[in-house]
Amino acid sequence: MKIIQFSIYFLTLGFIGSLLFGHCQVPCGIYDDASRVQQMLEDVSTITKAIDQIHELNGKADVQSKQQLIRWVNNKEIHANKIIDAISNYFLTQRVKPGAEDYLTRLSNHHKVIILSMKAKQKVDAKTAKDLKQAVEVLSQYYP
Repeated sequence: MKIIQFSIYFLTLGFIGSLLFGHCQVPCGIYDDASRVQQMLEDVSTITKAIDQIHELNGKADVQSKQQLIRWVNNKEIHANKIIDAISNYFLTQRVKPGAEDYLTRLSNHHKVIILSMKAKQKVDAKTAKDLKQAVEVLSQYYP
């Protein structure tokens, strides 16, 4: 009897917890697509600043500079991942609809952002960050 009660308790807790804390991929309409694009642009700004700081700190021998260099590299990776996650887990799953008239163009533009984000993780050059910013700005036409 107690096992059944515990099972029901944990199932109920899991269900309510997913409603309160998790956000599934049901298109509930509460997201603001334009603000997500703005968030990605902020992520690009952070990536750009990280690239600048990495170049500035490169070659400095003091421990503090080395520690800051590592932090900027990590920060660049985190923000590139945030962009990839937003495109993959939100836009491609909920906003880019197969069968739409411009589906292939939209898909290609979103995929370009993912590729440039990956390159931003791999490289430390301003051109990659600039190209990423332009690619994200292209997406803003879909989400005014």
